[in-house]
Amino acid sequence: MSSVLDEVEVVEPAADILSVRAEAKPAFLLSLDVGTSGVRAALFDDHGNEIKGAQINSPRTLASFSDFGELDADAIVEQVIETIDDLLTVSLAAAGSIKLISISSFWHSLIGVDAAGRATTPLLTWADTRAANIALELRTKFAEGRVHDRTGCRFHPSYWPAKLLWVKSEQPDTFARTECWLGFAEYLCLRLFGEATASVSMASATGLLDQRSCDWDWSFVEALGITAKSLPVITAANGVTQLNESFALRWPLLAEARLVRVVGDGAANNVGGGCSTRDKAALMVGTSGAMRVVYRGDPPEALSPALWCYRVDRERVVVGGALSDGGGLYRWLTDSLAIIDDPKDLEKKLSLLEADAHGLTVLPFWSGERSTGWAPHARGGILGLTQETTPVEIIRAALESIAYRFALITRALDSVAPGFKVIATGNALRSSPTWLQIISDVLGRPVIFGSAAEASMRGAALLALEAVGKIGNIDEVSAPIDKLVEPDMKRHARYQQGLARQEELYHRLLER
Repeated sequence: MSSVLDEVEVVEPAADILSVRAEAKPAFLLSLDVGTSGVRAALFDDHGNEIKGAQINSPRTLASFSDFGELDADAIVEQVIETIDDLLTVSLAAAGSIKLISISSFWHSLIGVDAAGRATTPLLTWADTRAANIALELRTKFAEGRVHDRTGCRFHPSYWPAKLLWVKSEQPDTFARTECWLGFAEYLCLRLFGEATASVSMASATGLLDQRSCDWDWSFVEALGITAKSLPVITAANGVTQLNESFALRWPLLAEARLVRVVGDGAANNVGGGCSTRDKAALMVGTSGAMRVVYRGDPPEALSPALWCYRVDRERVVVGGALSDGGGLYRWLTDSLAIIDDPKDLEKKLSLLEADAHGLTVLPFWSGERSTGWAPHARGGILGLTQETTPVEIIRAALESIAYRFALITRALDSVAPGFKVIATGNALRSSPTWLQIISDVLGRPVIFGSAAEASMRGAALLALEAVGKIGNIDEVSAPIDKLVEPDMKRHARYQQGLARQEELYHRLLER
């Protein structure tokens, strides 16, 4: 399945670029953010300030929500290349001397390559659930709790152990001719830099990394029947990788730049959103959803089964939970229910409905469940429909149902970071103040909405600048704030009843 590459949206300079350069420092770093929904790139100065007018956003539209399971890695690489082309074209006058490159990339992807570096498989993402039965088999063969404590990951089809064994079982010829298994970030680095090493951050979300030693969990790898040479080498703290010859010639402004940081987009989002200490958690709703706490130190000694633990780098961990359904479910519902309202009109209708007044109970597992129960065969459900139920009520109930899942993640995260503040990001929440208010009401906590629109790209840039000593400590770098949403505690009490109904239905259907 090939990704559909839309036209590149070029962010034009707000003022004449020469006058901008006179007021600001020249670019020092290029930061890339590669997500499942598109590619973004921007230039930053050596203090972590984004260069005005030096940004590119290149969206990607899939034919349907279900197409997230398999992606065309080469098409995404070409989109990255075109995005860098456009960025350096519109930003030539401000480019200065670009010394560093940072990359934020989506976690939980898997692609095989042969000895020549050619892809042997499509890019399999977290949304590919075909390995669900394998994940359940792993629970019978290994002590999942011990593996979870070491790797920070449950047995689930979104992670490498189940995916690798699925390919080995279902596509043995493909498995046999695969020389090395990579995530998309490593595949991109192979294409651009000629090296396919893995950063600690990217390796940490595979389900095969020992979170304490920051090396592959070799005993688990051997027990799975995966050869050591088929896994990429994990890089040292700071990279010194430069572009291969062809791309250095294509982009002279980057010829001397070195790749310093490759980080998972969730970890980068926390950093860019100003959530790099235990007292603040980032809540993000995009196509999917997540809530994460980042802090400097070791993984938790006792990790809740509801949560995962990955790494930002060798000094910091990121602990949280992830939902497979977020803004993608909202889009699916509006499409499937043939909602023709203007988005602003739909938002107003949603805001006028009372809390949990629709009589519906929704299990928001259209794309399966990750946190908190990690049920690989979970499916979505709507209970309580009548002939009087309206499409807007169904959408409102779905938004509330996702907020309930965040409430369960919050309970688990309080064991790691008690009483944390919630800082929300994501375009889904930016376009729906009603959903933001629902989340605050369900959690019973204030929610701060950050105004850093591209937090992952900014976070990767800040981590790179910290690594080379340009920034002393990212924990001291603040992020812009857009607004504060206060909870209505009467609605909070009402939502506890809705959460209880959802939990009862969950246990009846998914824990039999």
